[in-house]
Amino acid sequence: MTAVYLNSLGAFLPGAAVPNSEMEDYLGLIGGKKSRNRAIVLRQNKIRTRHYALDKNGAPQYSSAGMAAAAVRRAVESSENILDDITYLASSATLGDMLVPGLASHIHAELGLDAIEIANFQSVCASSIMALKAAWLQIRAEEHQCAVVSGSEFASRYFRPGFYENSRIYLENGEIPLEADFLRFTLSDGAGAAILENRPNAHRPSFKILWIDIRSYAGRFDSCMTAGIADGKVWSEFESPQTAAVQGGLMLVQDFDLLKKMIPVWISHYLDLIDLEKIDPDETAYLCSHYSSHSLREEAIALLEKTGAMIDEERWFSNLPEKGNTGTASIFVILEELWREKDLKPGQKVLCHVPESGRCLNGFMMLEVV
Repeated sequence: MTAVYLNSLGAFLPGAAVPNSEMEDYLGLIGGKKSRNRAIVLRQNKIRTRHYALDKNGAPQYSSAGMAAAAVRRAVESSENILDDITYLASSATLGDMLVPGLASHIHAELGLDAIEIANFQSVCASSIMALKAAWLQIRAEEHQCAVVSGSEFASRYFRPGFYENSRIYLENGEIPLEADFLRFTLSDGAGAAILENRPNAHRPSFKILWIDIRSYAGRFDSCMTAGIADGKVWSEFESPQTAAVQGGLMLVQDFDLLKKMIPVWISHYLDLIDLEKIDPDETAYLCSHYSSHSLREEAIALLEKTGAMIDEERWFSNLPEKGNTGTASIFVILEELWREKDLKPGQKVLCHVPESGRCLNGFMMLEVV
């Protein structure tokens, strides 16, 4: 089958970098009070700056589709292509701009392209790897010669006070639970994109995609990161959206205990790929791992060191402290910086890892510099 090359990357992070001290200037104060959990969460995730698509009045300055289109344009500008070379678009996001239609349609329209094939992938962080695999297979099967994949998130709009202040849990307790506040101070906004082709770049390094391996473990776990459910009912089962919101059905929440139980499963996937001779830790030049919090990285490293299959930390590449956790956009934002900043050499292997806590999903992608 046709070889596929990741030839260009683009990233779009809206507005100026927002330091920790200014986060609630953008997100707003729930009940007019500063969060008691902010310092705890930031101490765990070690994020210092991030970007928001809101202004300080909470007004949207961009859309998820608009940010994705901006990232695509930047990827094209850094490529050996023009926009009209793209015939396939795969988008990924946790939540798009509208319930219907899908985000890819809006990105297509924002780009102003003629008729092309599109595909939508909606999950949590690993939807990026799903979209990348779809585009990779499209080119391998010779259905297309040039494809673009985007990941975009506009998480901050769901963290405004109005999503919490009328909920029963807030009215009863005067604050929201840590499992909701954790995500308010962990997730941020942005977009990334990658150009895939059936030939490498002529004048700058490319990444040859060697393989992509995605595994869902949903049969073993309950939902861990959720929105749209409360009291065991999905939001559409309530008598109205307002009732669902009062019951907490529109809050984005994270189950910490369940999340920690997923880490050994993700590591077992990694070890399985070593056994299958898809990964050689000693031959991996860079590990681009998307993790939502530095504390989770530390837990993963503690387990990896016991296996004897640890990739040295000096070869881990992450920009979480400066760029924040942009969900499905993160792997593109990480790779774009690696591609732009590092002196990549032919033959180097780059392992990409995107875990997803939604209901336990894990994705790996192996790239080779050519």
